[in-house]
Amino acid sequence: MDNKTSLRLKAKEIRNNLDIKQISNLIVSNIIKTNIFQKSKNIMIFYPLESEINVLKLLDYENKNFYLPRMNGKNLECCPYKKGDNLNIAKYNIKEPKTDCISCPNLGLVIVPALAVDIRGNRLGYGGGFYDRFLKDINTVKLVPIPEKLVFDKIPSEEFDIKIDCFVTEKKVCNIMIEKGEKHE
Repeated sequence: MDNKTSLRLKAKEIRNNLDIKQISNLIVSNIIKTNIFQKSKNIMIFYPLESEINVLKLLDYENKNFYLPRMNGKNLECCPYKKGDNLNIAKYNIKEPKTDCISCPNLGLVIVPALAVDIRGNRLGYGGGFYDRFLKDINTVKLVPIPEKLVFDKIPSEEFDIKIDCFVTEKKVCNIMIEKGEKHE
C-alpha cells in the first residue's frame, strides 16, 4: 500500500469519528468571514458526500453565482447551481446538477473537497485526479474546508498535484503563500 493510500484510510477513519455537522457549521462561518468569499461573485462549491464538510449553507448568499462540478469522463465541468435545483446521482454516489454546463466563468473562488491537507498547500483527494485536472488551467483561489484533525504536517505530493491557496478549519483560516508572494484571506 503506498503512502497516499494509507493516508486516505487514516483520514477517513479520523473523519468518521468527527461531528461533521457541527464542524461544517463552524467552517462555513469562517469561510463567510474571509475577504475572498466576500469579494467573489462566482464561486464553485461541491455537493458533499455524507461524511464530507457540508458547505451548502453558502448558497444562502443570493448575491453570489454558485456552480457545482459535473463529471464528464475523467474531467469536471462547471454547471450553474441555485438552491433547490434538481440533481442527478452520478458515479461514486455524487450529486450533480442537471443544468447545462458552461465554459468556466471567471471564478473568484473554488471550494475543493479533500480528505486531508498540509500546511504547505498540499491536498489529499480521493485519488481520481478530477480536481487536479480541472484546476490546472484555472487562475482562481483554491480553498479547502477541512476539520482541524485532518490538517497534517506533510502530505506526499506529485508533480501533477495542484496546491491549494487556503484551508479553513473550525478554528482558523490558513492562508498559504501563493506564487506571486501575495497572501489573501
